[in-house]
Amino acid sequence: MTDTQHTFTLIDPPNGNLAFKLFWFDDNSHFDHLQRHNYFSLIWIKEGSGRLKSDFSEYDFEAGRLLAFSLYQPFMLLAHEPIKGVVIQFHPDFFCILKHHKEVSCSGVLFDNIYRPPFVMVDKTSESLFDILLAQMKAEMQNKALAQYEILISYLKIFLITASRLKTEQQAVVYHADKDMKEPYILQDLKDAIEEHFKTKHSASHYADMLNISAKALARITKTHFNKTISNLIAERIIIEAKRELYLTNKPVKEIAYELGYEDEYYFSRFFKTNADVSPQLYRDTVGFGRASA
Repeated sequence: MTDTQHTFTLIDPPNGNLAFKLFWFDDNSHFDHLQRHNYFSLIWIKEGSGRLKSDFSEYDFEAGRLLAFSLYQPFMLLAHEPIKGVVIQFHPDFFCILKHHKEVSCSGVLFDNIYRPPFVMVDKTSESLFDILLAQMKAEMQNKALAQYEILISYLKIFLITASRLKTEQQAVVYHADKDMKEPYILQDLKDAIEEHFKTKHSASHYADMLNISAKALARITKTHFNKTISNLIAERIIIEAKRELYLTNKPVKEIAYELGYEDEYYFSRFFKTNADVSPQLYRDTVGFGRASA
């Protein structure tokens, strides 16, 4: 490998699938079509701007944004001007943020945060650290020495922790700004209600009744502040929980469906496939417990 190389890939020997990948890009050809991967993706936009389509929403982005996408999360980038940057991709077999949540605390912050856009603004201090970490990762991938995976995971952890801290700080700023508005208490009450009841209450009208607000008014507030419908939020939250159960446990799909409020396993499987683009069993086979314990 030479210093002019822009793509570095580690393959998992037992199955030939991607374990860890690092690459630099100077156009949008990688992302101008719908992406759904069975690995985590971090995309740092260093130059350019455009529009991100992700899940049920669209967002504008510009240089200095770090985009974070979870397993099978759909996304596509439409460039307004040429974009350049760097990508880190890793399979949960290489490093699983769900199993190591206490160490990196990025699940629900950097990834799978249904209430905030899937990106973080990179400040100058973090930019310098990220550049150093990427250079170290690149060097390590060119040097297949003892404990290569362990060192790469250490660099990845620092990268994830730094990005998660950034997003947490930025969310706090947004929260304080929202406190001057008339509607933030409804938003927080809605988030609390979804977190408490998403396994048993799947209808938007349930949450409107619970918060003592008209369904129409709540829909307007949710669309304005989250750029999503209430049904979108509920569906995303259910899918995130289902993915965790499929990855971390060996529970049958029927049991997971029942715990999430679906008595009909086949209805749940169709719901999962509609939102995750794969069946629950295929998800487990490609990223989950069944695969990890095989």
